[in-house]
Amino acid sequence: MDTVTVSRRTLITSAAAAVGGALLEPALGGSIAEARLFRGVPADAIQLNANESPYGPSAAAREAMTRAQEIAGRYPGNLEEELAVTLASLHGVTPEQVVLGCGSGEILRMAAAAFLGPGRTLVAAEPTFEAVLRYAGVTAAEPIAVPLDAAFRHDLSRMAGACDARTGLVYVCNPNNPTGTIVTGEELSAFLRRVPPTATVVLDEAYFHFVEHPGYRSGFELLGRFPNLAVVRTFSKIYGLAGMRLGYAVGAPERIAALDRHRVINNANAAVLSAALATIGETGRVAQLKQRINDTRRTLVAALERDGRRVIPSEANFVMFETGRDVIPLIAAFRERKILVGRKFPSMPSWLRVSVGTPEETAAFLTALRDLLPPTTPGDPSVQS
Repeated sequence: MDTVTVSRRTLITSAAAAVGGALLEPALGGSIAEARLFRGVPADAIQLNANESPYGPSAAAREAMTRAQEIAGRYPGNLEEELAVTLASLHGVTPEQVVLGCGSGEILRMAAAAFLGPGRTLVAAEPTFEAVLRYAGVTAAEPIAVPLDAAFRHDLSRMAGACDARTGLVYVCNPNNPTGTIVTGEELSAFLRRVPPTATVVLDEAYFHFVEHPGYRSGFELLGRFPNLAVVRTFSKIYGLAGMRLGYAVGAPERIAALDRHRVINNANAAVLSAALATIGETGRVAQLKQRINDTRRTLVAALERDGRRVIPSEANFVMFETGRDVIPLIAAFRERKILVGRKFPSMPSWLRVSVGTPEETAAFLTALRDLLPPTTPGDPSVQS
């Protein structure tokens, strides 16, 4: 028999399985306490700061990750090819139009490396997910940050007006992080017609699976009409694999080839590739999670509004609300209560982003918020889960 080294995590997971398997397949009302051990966060902390899923990966994904230990001694090239073929079939493209990333964050780094550099510009909203702006700085490109409009949505008209022959990359996060707002399919199509074809448009759809707005359209519906468009997705959100790191981009072959030249070889490990292949077809579970998370989001928004707080309408698994003060002390006060909430966004210093957790986590957050920042209206202190 081969000798197996048993890690602390293995012992913890095995112990949990012995007392009911809570970590192997958490119920929809459960949480992922085990993941907190790796960031110096107390095991009983409520994490509402990174837009992760509180429900974690599916049982099939967990089983696939466990089985991946059997092939851990081999490079995962075959699994990468298998997943690329699967994703291509899912989106109606060829495998050459798919590139994998170590999370969607690596895709954004690859895009900056491929399409930016000295003398080039990046056009993006302000605020939005900052990674691509950070990577643009490494290339010495000039970032052009376009403020959101009065409804906290991408000002696509101004963004298109900021594009010119120097523009190498345009970034649109839809739904937008941190506001949760969207641009509609019609708006997106009109915008793409105005962007120079020499500029690559990266459409980040990390939160696609939570959208309910009837006017929303995925960029996959526009790929055939706009060869400068690349659509980015991730397994970090609805699929609950944020800690495993896997994302991908789909676009015209020449744009994907340009991204691929900056990809780390074998940038996805065997465990996450196996998990992705096991979970991507679980459409029923995705629909169930979407309903549960969005219902909790609606409960959260209703409670915030009853308390007299201004909330930005969100189509994602987080919401942003006005606190009336700088959020840094508030974030620290929540942490003292073992509740982690979103970071400060400099262009919206008094707005706080909070991820949607379980109903129980949401209730705990609202209780703490009412203690730290009393409601401006009487409100109903109860939260229906």
